[in-house]
Amino acid sequence: MAQEGPEDASRLLERWRSGDEDARSALLGLLHDEMRVIARRLMRGERSAHTLQPTAVVNEACLRLLGVGASPASTRAEFLGLAAHVMRQVLVDHARKRGADRRGGDWQRVSVELRGSTDDPGAALVDALDLDVALERLTVLSPRQARVAELRYFGGLSIVEAAEVLGVSIATVKNEWAVARAWLQRELGSSGDAGSTA
Repeated sequence: MAQEGPEDASRLLERWRSGDEDARSALLGLLHDEMRVIARRLMRGERSAHTLQPTAVVNEACLRLLGVGASPASTRAEFLGLAAHVMRQVLVDHARKRGADRRGGDWQRVSVELRGSTDDPGAALVDALDLDVALERLTVLSPRQARVAELRYFGGLSIVEAAEVLGVSIATVKNEWAVARAWLQRELGSSGDAGSTA
């Protein structure tokens, strides 16, 4: 079977918006591998015996996305941006649940790799809850910068894809990304770079 591309995802998104339930499932199947790559990248620093695995993150995100009525996205990049947000929620929910079990001795931190792109040579591991709290604080200061950071860190979207999702210029995303990355690095006390400029 030939590899399906972005135009196939756009076609499926259009059918989903028209109420075609099969298109929703087909879209999730089409993008499932891409979502797994994102989840694996996010969780690269976790030990292999960790209770939350990348496939579980993707499966939970897919279940949540299947619960959405009409498609809230019109392009592949927008859908992956939504999936990134949902995967962030899955990681944070898991970390909170594990934190609630802390007194029982079964607590594990959920870390995510703070990497701005797939070719970023250096990345810091940060606690998912710490990153979520920092992103919430950044949202109060600059919702667009927080959204750019979420799309880059959790979605693995490129600058161009993030610009498409946000409906702004590439230069705007580059500027917002530079400020957001520096702000998060300071907030999280990261000794390493919080992501590349690519």
